[in-house]
Amino acid sequence: MIQFTLYSRSYCHLCDDMLQALQAYNAEQAFTVKVVDVDADDALVALYDELVPVLIGKKGDGEEQQICHYFLDHAKLKDFLS
Repeated sequence: MIQFTLYSRSYCHLCDDMLQALQAYNAEQAFTVKVVDVDADDALVALYDELVPVLIGKKGDGEEQQICHYFLDHAKLKDFLS
């Protein structure tokens, strides 16, 4: 099972764009996406404040991997999914 976490903000149009672009890949390969508002946690703000949106991927029991930030990197996403 592939799981993505999208670190986001409620007022961030780049975040909305990345989520929409990511969901287009769900037809090719099933995965889940958890959207997390970084502003709800000071530790997340410290990690991701200026990088939002940040896409993290995890396959099964594997390690989490940062795939991209700001814009969906299609090449990196396809590499992660393969």
